[in-house]
Amino acid sequence: MNEVDEWFEQRQPAQVEPMQLVRAIILGCDPRIGETVKWQTPTFVFEGNMASFNPSKGFVSLMFHRGSELPGRHPRLTGDGKLVRTMRFADVEEVLSARADIEAAVAAWIEMKGG
Repeated sequence: MNEVDEWFEQRQPAQVEPMQLVRAIILGCDPRIGETVKWQTPTFVFEGNMASFNPSKGFVSLMFHRGSELPGRHPRLTGDGKLVRTMRFADVEEVLSARADIEAAVAAWIEMKGG
């Protein structure tokens, strides 16, 4: 069991099923993507901190740390901060319908990082 599995076991977040699905989608994009716990939440890494969950009871929030810099168009990424962009999902069905958008954002991060 890795530290992210332990985090899920200890925290038992309200939105565990959609969070685990997002996790599987991201980790399935490229075998070089890693995961860790940073800022007290699961964080995906590839040549830096790519994205972190921001746990909530009502939805799953996935924050791309430098989402404003991702090459290409990513309409599911929202926010108007200098760097951060977020994807939000209400449930498993919404994650499934957003799978291509999640994968595109991850691929853009890898491309941006020279992968």
